[in-house]
Amino acid sequence: MIKIVQIGMGPLGQKIAKFISERPALKIVGAVDKDPEKAGKDLGTLCSIPVKGISISSSLKEAMAKEKADVALLTTVSDMQRITPQIEEIVAMGLPIVSTCEELSFPWDTAPELSKRIDEASKKNNVAVLGTGVNPGFLMDTLPICLTAVCQHVEKVKVSRFQNAEFRRIPFQKKIGAGLTLREFEEKRKQGTLRHVGLTESISMIARSMGWKLSKTEDILTPVIAEKEIVTSAMTIKKGDSAGVQQIGKGYVDGVEKITLAFRASVGEPESYDLVEIDGNPKISSKIDGGVNGDVATCAITINAVKQILTAKPGLRTMSDISPVSFFQ
Repeated sequence: MIKIVQIGMGPLGQKIAKFISERPALKIVGAVDKDPEKAGKDLGTLCSIPVKGISISSSLKEAMAKEKADVALLTTVSDMQRITPQIEEIVAMGLPIVSTCEELSFPWDTAPELSKRIDEASKKNNVAVLGTGVNPGFLMDTLPICLTAVCQHVEKVKVSRFQNAEFRRIPFQKKIGAGLTLREFEEKRKQGTLRHVGLTESISMIARSMGWKLSKTEDILTPVIAEKEIVTSAMTIKKGDSAGVQQIGKGYVDGVEKITLAFRASVGEPESYDLVEIDGNPKISSKIDGGVNGDVATCAITINAVKQILTAKPGLRTMSDISPVSFFQ
C-alpha cells in the first residue's frame, strides 16, 4: 500500500483525497493546509470521505508525526517562485513529490535557476519531483508526444482544447476571466493574472521530445465575448462581457511555426473537445468528443503518477522523463 500526504486542501486537494479513499492500493496518512480555517478540521468531515483519525495540520512536520508517508501530493500554487521553497522543505524530509503546479510541468526553459535548485535539492535527498496535470501534463504535451511514436517524420504539431467552463470549479471560471467586463479583462491580462498557465511549458516539452530547437515562442491571449446574457448557478455574464479566454501558444523553429496550441475555455462554449493533429508521415488526427473533464483528470493523473515517481531517477522530472502513467486499482 502506498501512503500519501496531501498538501493543499483546496478544491483539488479535497477531490484528490476523495479519489485516494476509493483506491484499495492507496492510503492517505496526513493532510496539510496553512489556512487557519482548515487547519485542525477533520479530514473525513471536510472531504466527506470515510477516513477517521486524521486532522488537517498546519505543517508537514506535524502531519508526519504519527505516520510517515511514501509520497507527497502538492496542490498549492501554480508558479515556480512560490512552489520552489515548498518543494525544498518537502524533499528535505525524504519525500518524493507529484505536484499540480503548472509551471513545474516543464520549467527548464522558463525558470532555469529555480529548476536547478529543485533538481539539486531532490538529488541531494535521493527523491524525484514531478509536475503534472491534465493541461499541462498530458492533453497538450504528453499525448501528442506519444502519438508521434508511429511517425517516420513530423512537420508540425497542433493541439486544440475547447471546453465549456460552466462545469468546472468556480476558481477555474474566475481564472479564465468569466464574468469580467472587457476593461477588467484587459487589466488582468496586463497583470498576468488571467492567463491559462502552461502553454509555453507544453511547447517546450514537445520541442525537446521532437529534437527541435525553438527560436521563439508566442502566447496570445484574447477574451471570448458573450454574444448573449449567460446565467449559471455561480454567476451572470452580461452580453458583451467576457465569458472566458482564448489563448494561442506558438513555437517556432528557425522562424517556422512548428507547434500550435489552441486553448479556449468559456462559460457556454458550444462544443467541448480535445483534438491532436500531427502533420507528418503518417498524418494523425485524434479527437476526444466532449473533451476531458479537467478537474477529474488532473486529480486522477496526479494519483496515477505516484507509482512512477517512487521508482523515478532522483531529481526534477517531467512527464516525458518517466515511464508511462496509467490507472491502477
